Amino acid sequence: MRDKKIGVAITGSFCTFSQILPVLERLARDNEVTAILSPAAAQTDTRFYRAKDFVQDVQRITGRPPMTTIAEAEQVGPQKLFDVLLVAPCTGNTLAKLHHGITDTSVLMAIKAQVRNDRPVVLALSTNDALGTAAVNIGGLLNRRNLYFVPFSQDDHEKKPRSMAARFGLCEQTMEAALEGRQTQPIIL
Repeated sequence: MRDKKIGVAITGSFCTFSQILPVLERLARDNEVTAILSPAAAQTDTRFYRAKDFVQDVQRITGRPPMTTIAEAEQVGPQKLFDVLLVAPCTGNTLAKLHHGITDTSVLMAIKAQVRNDRPVVLALSTNDALGTAAVNIGGLLNRRNLYFVPFSQDDHEKKPRSMAARFGLCEQTMEAALEGRQTQPIIL
């Protein structure tokens, strides 16, 4: 993928941040990439990352400060900022809010604005309850126009039998297909 304007929205599945940064680096090599961080991703210190360090890494990779407010993300719509928007990781919380039309974070506003423009949004889910309470939201979103899923699978079927995560190495392939209006198959690996 080259010469595209790409939004990468990052939500609070903190254990996947180490998998997201390499995706961000690959995309930023040949494209104009802007990050959008949810409040959890931008402000929460965890055992995986200090928030300040994570924000600095994202800014270093993209060469610009991330969007962190609803007001900043609202501009995605009228300015048609992105050819494609990747939400990686997309938590169960974000899936539920998206399915039910709730727009209360910068990430959800960016998604709403992108869909408003009839442009693709690619969801790379990461949730411990994909085969539990989040299943209804995943099912509902699979049927929405302009929403595409990075193929996903159970990430630890013995310790977390309801948990599923995207295969983050397939983000670029899924984004390319989404730009052509196609969902990569199979979705569930």
